[in-house]
Amino acid sequence: MAQVTNELMYELLKRMQSDIHSLKDGQREIQSEIIAMRGTMVSVQQDIHNVYGLLFQHGERLDRIERRLDLRELAEAGAPFDYNA
Repeated sequence: MAQVTNELMYELLKRMQSDIHSLKDGQREIQSEIIAMRGTMVSVQQDIHNVYGLLFQHGERLDRIERRLDLRELAEAGAPFDYNA
């Protein structure tokens, strides 16, 4: 069996230090990717919120148009409107 010397311990510690350094670099890369994904998710959430806002505005506008044209009876629940009548 090899004799344990200070030089051997020193070389092992240097190799461990190098491995730990590469692990820390990998962790930093993963953190930056997570931050980028978080930013993308926030952007998507804001886009969805904007779409809901536009849909709400269009719904209100459609309601105004229906009221102005007296088409409210067409929107009542029940049988579908017969255009041929």
